[in-house]
Amino acid sequence: MGVGRLPGWLPFAVLLPLTVAVMLWLNRIRITVTATEFRVGDARLPVALIADVVALDANGKLEVLGVAANPLAFVVQRPWIGPAVQILLDDPADPTPYWVVSTRHPVDLATVLLDARPT
Repeated sequence: MGVGRLPGWLPFAVLLPLTVAVMLWLNRIRITVTATEFRVGDARLPVALIADVVALDANGKLEVLGVAANPLAFVVQRPWIGPAVQILLDDPADPTPYWVVSTRHPVDLATVLLDARPT
């Protein structure tokens, strides 16, 4: 009761940026490479099944995901992230030909995935 009236703009100035920050935090996808598997969110791929990895720039990602895209491909892409990696698979039991994953560091991720494959 002793507090004066709040300005009408104050809830917008506080709640809108807070809502955007929470939505961005909830929308992130964690990419992890271990000695045996590649994880993108909840999806898991054994690194032994990786045939090749291609780092893509924004135009390459558009080409891979464009008209010629395979509908069986596994795609995790964020439109605001330009580059991506394309992971070609070597698994005759799986109909998925490749994965496409958006990342801000495609060359680094491609290098780590290629190094993680068993020799």
